[in-house]
Amino acid sequence: MPSSTSPDQGDDLENCILRFSDLDLKDMSLINPSSSLKAELDGSTKKKYSFAKKKTASILKQLAVTLSTSKSLSSADEKNPLKECLPHSHDVSAWLPDISCFNPDELISGQGSEEGEVLLYYCYHDLEDPQWICAWQTALCQHLHLTGKIRIAAEGINGTVGGSKLATRLYVEVMLSFPLFKDDLCKDDFKTSKGGAHCFPELRVGVFEEIVPMGISPKKISYKKPGIHLSPGEFHKEVEKFLSQANQEQSDTILLDCRNFYESKIGRFQGCLAPDIRKFSYFPSYVDKNLELFREKRVLMYCTGGIRCERGSAYLKAKGVCKEVFQLKGGIHKYLEEFPDGFYKGKLFVFDERYALSYNSDVVSECSYCGARWDQYKLCSTPQCRQLVLTCPACQGQGFTACCVTCQDKGSRKVSGPMQDSFKEECECTARRPRIPRELLQHVRQPVSPEPGPDADEDGPVLM
Repeated sequence: MPSSTSPDQGDDLENCILRFSDLDLKDMSLINPSSSLKAELDGSTKKKYSFAKKKTASILKQLAVTLSTSKSLSSADEKNPLKECLPHSHDVSAWLPDISCFNPDELISGQGSEEGEVLLYYCYHDLEDPQWICAWQTALCQHLHLTGKIRIAAEGINGTVGGSKLATRLYVEVMLSFPLFKDDLCKDDFKTSKGGAHCFPELRVGVFEEIVPMGISPKKISYKKPGIHLSPGEFHKEVEKFLSQANQEQSDTILLDCRNFYESKIGRFQGCLAPDIRKFSYFPSYVDKNLELFREKRVLMYCTGGIRCERGSAYLKAKGVCKEVFQLKGGIHKYLEEFPDGFYKGKLFVFDERYALSYNSDVVSECSYCGARWDQYKLCSTPQCRQLVLTCPACQGQGFTACCVTCQDKGSRKVSGPMQDSFKEECECTARRPRIPRELLQHVRQPVSPEPGPDADEDGPVLM
């Protein structure tokens, strides 16, 4: 008959062995063993039978406890896979790719605009140790000679990095194999464009409360309750249906640009509502101030890469006034890859030193001085000013290189010492623009010039 042993018991091994050799249970004539055994077995055998029965019950109980503990530990590991997968020392070097087979020059070379590449991605995933992720990302980017900006928070990661194509390929491979992200990220989540390490002045990685600064705690408005995601193809059909309506102002649909006005100034979807705000952190206040505009409407939201729409749509949904809220999956970036000559006209603004990406020949903006068609940004010529300006070559040749008359005058004066700091944002550009605009009902406003420079926003997260 069978016996049960446990290799981990040591001196108690004998106590865990069940032996039934002295029990003669071969008599097939026993129809009801429970009643017949008592009559047929002698006293000694009855004692052995009783002992075996008790010992079996005891072992089964121990097995049940062991199984329960095992399930509990397994459940804990599922909640925190990092504990199981990372070494006890949490050494970040264990999660760096092996580059010994590559010539070091291969990682550094090819970082020019023709051979290099810029990655844009985000991943919402609850992180228990953002500081460790920050240290790992810093080491990983330095290991691969990548520059860029990465925001990390308890809600996930948001990054844009540039380097050689070999370096960006290795970076993507590491991210897709990392335990915390491999189930939430796929290769298609990484948007690529021509560029390189030169697109960013340095590498900046930091831990923040939000991976895209909306100004509201993720505990209040979570990424877990966003709008309905539409693929570029689905979004294209919705926009086509919206634009085909004879009276768009009377439509039950609003095509909402979630970006800042200096972004939508040089490129946007036809027929969109483009809020005249300069920071995404103003978006919640914009929604609150114009809530009636969205009442009983189907809202089609879009942004550069999709991340601002994740929580922006969650905020709009939480207001409970919209009929439906949709968002463009992968943002304008993915839409233009599929529909370069679709309903998005103009350039795509990006938060790095390229300023914009071109997918079509449409120019939707104009020179701030003469009104000629122009869409190439430059920084205001006054060093202390961070505003962006659209000034065509002809106007630049005449010395019009500042964002406004005030800055033009400041630029002509020599300033030194503490007064330099007072120049920042003290010009006509900001003075005449309301912080949170109120829209006229049934009226779609287009962004106006001039254009302040990029802040800490979605797709090029400036770490401040």
